[in-house]
Amino acid sequence: MWDNGQVTQERESDLTDTADRLTAQFDSVNAKVDDMRSDIESDPDSFSDKIIKLALPALTGMLAGQIFKMIWNKQRGKDGLDDEERQEGFFMSLVFAALSAAVTAVVSQLSDRGSKAFVDHRHNKAAKRQRQS
Repeated sequence: MWDNGQVTQERESDLTDTADRLTAQFDSVNAKVDDMRSDIESDPDSFSDKIIKLALPALTGMLAGQIFKMIWNKQRGKDGLDDEERQEGFFMSLVFAALSAAVTAVVSQLSDRGSKAFVDHRHNKAAKRQRQS
């Protein structure tokens, strides 16, 4: 027959081991959350700084692409294409795609640098004011 005292002790031992493992896992998660929190708190960029760094390059790149497309369409003209011009269409589409991508990439890169410089300038200005007071 079973000894109820021995079975109860084994169950308690198993429960204790399980609880210890769960506690260790929770401690591990807690340490990771604490690390993430300290990373966020030490980040000097505010929410508005992050929006400026994200939105400004995207919007300027999109705007540059649209302006390039308008200029291209005005120069090329869409009306009255003859057969020879239609055959050049595929090649010109490739040229347009390459030039448009290049212009958009350059403008986006420059605006990205500009937005980062603007945010850095804001941080430097705030630090200077803080030192003076």
